[in-house]
Amino acid sequence: MATTEQALKQATSTIDGVIGAALVDYSSGMALGTIGGGNDLDLAVAAAGNTDVVRAKLRTMEQLGLKDTIEDILITLGTQYHLIRLLKGRGGDGLFLYLALDNRRANLAMARHQLRRIEAELEV
Repeated sequence: MATTEQALKQATSTIDGVIGAALVDYSSGMALGTIGGGNDLDLAVAAAGNTDVVRAKLRTMEQLGLKDTIEDILITLGTQYHLIRLLKGRGGDGLFLYLALDNRRANLAMARHQLRRIEAELEV
């Protein structure tokens, strides 16, 4: 089992092209842990903004009567991928892992695979 800090370090060391990563509580919009980011990516702002994205999608699914769960949300920008993975089980309800990736260096399929593995090992 990995702590938040270990999981975020694992994300930056095993996933190519990571700019920054965060574990976010989408009930409050607060980042519970961050790594990376910097001048080009304020992870606190990204956490709050992506919380709005998650909430909007959950609301829309409810309004549509969809009885399903969100696995990933992918936002593609000109130079970046933003990947949001909602956590399930072991106290992960209401949390998501967020990755910002440089799309020139990242392999999106491998990033999703690694993030799934990191989620499975994370203990919150």
